[in-house]
Amino acid sequence: MFMEEAYNAAICFKMLRDLNGSDPVRLKYVIRKIKNIACGSPNLVLETIHDYFTDSPEISTRHKFRLFQVLETVIEASDFLEETWEKSFMKLALENMTKTTELEDVFQDAASNVLVAICKHSWRAAAQHLETEMLTGIFPHRSLLYVLGILSSREELFNEGEKACWEEQLAQIAAKSVQFLNTDVWSKELRWALTKPDQMQQEQPPEKAFLFYYYGLILQAAENSTTVRAHLQSLLETSHQWPKQREGMAVTMGLAAARHLDDVWAVLEQFGRSAPVRCSLHSFSPKGSEDFRWKWASSTILLAYGQMAAKAKAHILPWVDNILSRMIFYFHYSSWDDTLKQSFLTAVLLLVGAISRNEGAHSYEFSQAPELLDCLMILMEKESPDTLCTSVRQQTIHIISSLCKLRPLPNLEQKSRLLSVCFRSVFALPLLEVLEKHTCLFLEPPNIQALFDKTAEALDQLLQSFMVQTPTAVELHFLLSHMYIWLASEKAHERQRAVHSCMILLKFLSQNLHLDPKEEFKCIGQLVGTLGILCQDPDRATQHASLEGMGHLYQLLMRQKAGEASKAESGTPKQLRSSSDQKAAPTDIPEQAPQKDRVFQLGSSQVIKEVMKHLTVRELTDLVWTAIDGLGSPSPFRMQAAAEMLLATIQDHGAKLDTVAKLGQAIHLQLSSVRIPQAKENALQAITLLARSHTSELVAAFLDFSIPLDSHAFRLWRALGAEPPMSRLVLATLLAWLQERPLPKAAGDSSPQPKDKAYLPSLAAMNTLHELQFAREFKKAVQETYPELLLALLTQVHYILELDLPREPQPRPEVQEAAVPSPQSTSLEALKSLLSTTGHWHDFAHLELQSAWELFATLPTYPQGVGLLARAMVQNRCRQIKAVLTQLLPSLQSREERERKVAILILIEFLYSPVVLEVLPKQAALAVLARGLQDPSPEVRVWSLQGLGNVLFHPGKGSLLRGQLLPFLGGFFQDSEPVVVRVMGTVSDVLRRLGALGAGAQSLSVAVNARSFFDDERDGIRAAAMALFGDLVAAMEGRELGGLRAQVYQSMVPLLLHLKDHCPAVVTQAKFTFYRCAELLHWQLRHTLFCTLAWERGLSARHFLWTCLMTHSQEEFSVHLAQALSYLHSRHHHIKTWAALFIGYTICYHPQAVSQMVTSVDTNLLFCTFEDLKKDPEPGIREFAARQFSFLQKLAAQTGVLAPVSSPSSPCACRHSPAPPLRAWLHRIFP
Repeated sequence: MFMEEAYNAAICFKMLRDLNGSDPVRLKYVIRKIKNIACGSPNLVLETIHDYFTDSPEISTRHKFRLFQVLETVIEASDFLEETWEKSFMKLALENMTKTTELEDVFQDAASNVLVAICKHSWRAAAQHLETEMLTGIFPHRSLLYVLGILSSREELFNEGEKACWEEQLAQIAAKSVQFLNTDVWSKELRWALTKPDQMQQEQPPEKAFLFYYYGLILQAAENSTTVRAHLQSLLETSHQWPKQREGMAVTMGLAAARHLDDVWAVLEQFGRSAPVRCSLHSFSPKGSEDFRWKWASSTILLAYGQMAAKAKAHILPWVDNILSRMIFYFHYSSWDDTLKQSFLTAVLLLVGAISRNEGAHSYEFSQAPELLDCLMILMEKESPDTLCTSVRQQTIHIISSLCKLRPLPNLEQKSRLLSVCFRSVFALPLLEVLEKHTCLFLEPPNIQALFDKTAEALDQLLQSFMVQTPTAVELHFLLSHMYIWLASEKAHERQRAVHSCMILLKFLSQNLHLDPKEEFKCIGQLVGTLGILCQDPDRATQHASLEGMGHLYQLLMRQKAGEASKAESGTPKQLRSSSDQKAAPTDIPEQAPQKDRVFQLGSSQVIKEVMKHLTVRELTDLVWTAIDGLGSPSPFRMQAAAEMLLATIQDHGAKLDTVAKLGQAIHLQLSSVRIPQAKENALQAITLLARSHTSELVAAFLDFSIPLDSHAFRLWRALGAEPPMSRLVLATLLAWLQERPLPKAAGDSSPQPKDKAYLPSLAAMNTLHELQFAREFKKAVQETYPELLLALLTQVHYILELDLPREPQPRPEVQEAAVPSPQSTSLEALKSLLSTTGHWHDFAHLELQSAWELFATLPTYPQGVGLLARAMVQNRCRQIKAVLTQLLPSLQSREERERKVAILILIEFLYSPVVLEVLPKQAALAVLARGLQDPSPEVRVWSLQGLGNVLFHPGKGSLLRGQLLPFLGGFFQDSEPVVVRVMGTVSDVLRRLGALGAGAQSLSVAVNARSFFDDERDGIRAAAMALFGDLVAAMEGRELGGLRAQVYQSMVPLLLHLKDHCPAVVTQAKFTFYRCAELLHWQLRHTLFCTLAWERGLSARHFLWTCLMTHSQEEFSVHLAQALSYLHSRHHHIKTWAALFIGYTICYHPQAVSQMVTSVDTNLLFCTFEDLKKDPEPGIREFAARQFSFLQKLAAQTGVLAPVSSPSSPCACRHSPAPPLRAWLHRIFP
């Protein structure tokens, strides 16, 4: 054992000697080896080092420096230091730490560090030596200050009790040093040491930091205020250029303030008013290096105020407002930069920390606290939104959190701004990767991740402190209301940060039980909706945080429900409870725990459904509003998630929602923004589900945006009636709104007035009914409610005329598509579409071909239009007559005159229908008409009287009317056109009044006479004759035609050719009569025929009409051709042209038959006609005429006359014919 120790000692000794070498690698190896030996045998190494110093008195300075470093390491690594070594090495350190060598301060610091290492084992002996050296009356050597600085700054050297003893001993040293303040030499050296430039100005050496501290302790202990003020003023007059210098001055000022608060305040006030400081404020512009001494003087003052507060402790409270006012002043008026910002934050942190540690702080009201909060918000707003390089945000939020606990508490407006500023400053920061790029050029770049985490944690603590101060659901809603905008951000990282803070807050409340479980939990629906949407976020972190937040929210809801149940069971009013009672309350409901734990294992949709089960109607409504707002988001995932949540909520809880009308209107507003088809379908499906329980509310709401009805509103209406029972209910509700028809106040009328534009709901209902007739969802319902709709729309037309609303101006062609239809045109179009979409197109055709819709445009002609519509229903044997009759009978006793008018007008026409007696027996009909004679309306009385004259009630009247027909026919040949027109009109009226009885044997005479005037030169007579013929044809429907059939066939070509008559009235009557004849003859494709007659123009229409005629009357071919040839002599160009086209078609398709009929005179006439038509303005007619002329020339050259030519469609055609090329051309034009 002895030999091993001797060997190790020798090795160690050799290594100590090797420390004198110059090889860096060898030196590192030697030092590491000595440390290893010291770990096992510290006393051996200490003894060897002691012996080495003793045996080698001529050690070089550098060698000794390395030995001191090794010695320091060994002593620090030792668990115990023998007293012998302690004294020996302490003496060695004290001897060398003040020596001047070529290594200067480095050597002295190495020796001093040995003394510091010894203090780890026994600081009291070292402190005694140091105190002796400090109180010699000579200004202490820097090494003494260095050791004292190290000992004061290293917390690990002392335990809690020893730290207090050490500070007490320093205070005693300082108190004993007060005497030196009056010594000029000592004071000058002190000032020189304090102001001496350091080698590294950004890092203050320990001895200088301690000197500021020591100086403050001395001034604190001084009794003479004048002395204290003089020294502080002298200190402040030194340079303020370097940060550590400013911090040191502030420490000195603060320590002095612990006992001389008034003096320090006075000195700072005086210094703040000095010329250099005033010049440095706000508009500072340095002109030389000397000016930089004062540039940051306000920073020193701020730090001094902070240190005053920190060191004065309990005495500071009365001074807080004064200090804050000065801090605020320097914040606003100093030249703003990072230095001032950091000094301001440091000072405020010190002040707030001092207040928070003071138990009496809550009894004070700090009037300057709101102003300070404003400064902090300005500071946050001035932070660069794109960088995070310092802890400024974190410090600021911590300060705000502490200030908000002091009186006066911030008001709602100030707290709202605080939250907005803090959220924007933290959540709106760029991604961490971007933040790191801003620090890539830093020599020592900060840890951005850690910095952001601490900043976010400070924000979370701020929110939690607000909840601790005001533990109510209202406060929670207030905090979250400022977070929703960030939870809905379009940037993923902002949503992620916001939802994480939200989750942390909910977790804090769930785990710490700050909320009273018996308090009503309001305004939680929006939070559920927001978190539910974020559960579908593409970002996984956001999904996870949202789901976890939903779980904590569920726990809060469970606690609330348990609290409500407890309150209900007790039957006692809610009482105020102590905090301990509140915390104990949830433990009384252990059965809830498994359910709470289970919720964290569920998926997002399941969690949302579980939470929704415990929401009130108001909260569910808030949830739906949140989902609707999400529909308008530009983010696709948010839009889709919102639509799914909306549908899920309404599926489970739609029946009990309130404010459904506003919800429906909001969905309409958002629908135009929904670009995802599935999301739009979900939103519309939600409307369908809502309609099951809230049809009337939704209909009323949708009417508000149905003038005009855009595509999105139309889809909503379709969704409203997507289910058959709902479509019928929607139509019934719309009919009810349609019948709300208030009129404006007439002049001199003193009756109560409806609201301004109170007619709009009725117009909206009309507009909607018009559009819904084309929706497949309402097709069956419209069919079923046809009678009610017909009467309602007819009445609506009258109502619109009564309103006398302005009609839309005639739009210019370029803007015609954008023109909004007037109520007049909409009401009429609704009536038209009802007929056309429900299969009643025959009735529609009758009015369209007569141009009878124009009669509905004015009140005087309105009854005639209603009568024609009812007459068309009778003539077409409409299957809805009985249903309409049943529906109109109650309307005859309606309070509204317009409804009675419509009903009586339809009734007097329906009396001509054979089915009327199935619904209304003759005596009942007489009673109804007799009651109409007592109606207040003169029009209704007149029409009732007309109805009583119907042949239904007077059987003998039919024979009398028939007997008058032949005398009337003689009147046709009067010279006066008006007389003839009136006579023909009278005959038409007689035929109509005969109704089902008909004209009998007189029909043929009427037909022959009427047809003879088709080509009369007088326009009015032509039109009247065609109208009479049409009425006769209508009267013969269902009867044996006999000889009348030939008259009908012979009328077809004249009627067809007069479609090109120059008189519009003749054209109208020709169309209608031609159509009536086709009906009588039961032609096929009558709907196409009607459309062609009503709206088609040009050659294709003419070709179709010719085809219909020739297809259905082949046996009358010769008659038709002869009639057409005769019209080639017409003086009217258009009729002559039409006849030529007719003959041309016939020649093309029936050449053999034509060649057998025409003469040379006819051929020459055809040549002349086609020659003239080659000059027609219409290109198609010119080309047709040219081809026909060429074709006729070829035939004439071959046969000398119009010889027979073959036709594939004619079995008797010749084999060789030039007709096929012409037919091919015709088929190309008329496919």
